[in-house]
Amino acid sequence: MRLRRPGREVVDPVSRLQEYAHVQVRAGVLTGADLLVELTRVASEDVGGEDPAGLAMDAVARARALAREEQGAWPPITDHDRLEAVFERLRASGIAVLPAVDDHWRAARELERRDEAGESLRGIAWFTLADIWHAVEHGMLEVNLWHGDSANVAPGDRLLEETVDAFAAEGLSAHFDEGRIEVGASWQRRVV
Repeated sequence: MRLRRPGREVVDPVSRLQEYAHVQVRAGVLTGADLLVELTRVASEDVGGEDPAGLAMDAVARARALAREEQGAWPPITDHDRLEAVFERLRASGIAVLPAVDDHWRAARELERRDEAGESLRGIAWFTLADIWHAVEHGMLEVNLWHGDSANVAPGDRLLEETVDAFAAEGLSAHFDEGRIEVGASWQRRVV
């Protein structure tokens, strides 16, 4: 069985599994057993055969080797390091940061949880796993930013300006477009 990606060449399912493993490994969100479970599920559904767990383990091993090779060409301070510095700066200023959340409902629940605990947040910045994959593959992370009451930021909001300035202070270009902050950053998270 061969799969065709829209507008692209025909790719066999094993190669596609390996590409998916590479993006997952580079994202660094799923690790260990969770990563193997996810890749075994994908191998079982998309590749088939008698040993989906073996295919998953092989894909992870190849992805880790490739990621370590890529890391050799990275600068000592990566965009991911800069992003982490921005996130710490935002947290220190009263803005929660939620990486790799499932959707906006998770961000809303976090605001409610903090409010019930008596914490008042100035805002919340959040992005999904798919946003991280986009930064891995295309060098751009899209970040949602809400006020502490869950209202979206808009051009001219002080909270938005401070957040964009925080990215700039770490050498990352960022601008507000269609309701999200687009940050020019490659997700260069080191693989351990």
